[in-house]
Amino acid sequence: MDCIFCSIIAGEIPSTKVWEDDYCYAFRDINPQAKDHVVIVPRAHIESADKIYAGNSVYVSKIFEAIPKIAAALNLENGYRIITNIGEHGCQSVKHLHFHLLGGEQLPEKIV
Repeated sequence: MDCIFCSIIAGEIPSTKVWEDDYCYAFRDINPQAKDHVVIVPRAHIESADKIYAGNSVYVSKIFEAIPKIAAALNLENGYRIITNIGEHGCQSVKHLHFHLLGGEQLPEKIV
């Protein structure tokens, strides 16, 4: 499988790690859209939110348990945004489920 996020998780491609545990890996986005922009990926290769099912949903649950810890480590006490893209029309650029955590500044109200 040729997946950039799988290669990042495996340490084959360098990243600026923010968080990791047995279920997820979080790193700084190389093209940040906010002061703090972190990409959070499951360690299991799940193509998108459309491919979540009972057998792999634990990874998503664990990511959402980790998100407040990641936000706290980044001192995002004033709030943040979580975004995921699905498929071509949703502008999903990497076919590995991932969540963008954006914060560290006042975000534009009209992003969604």
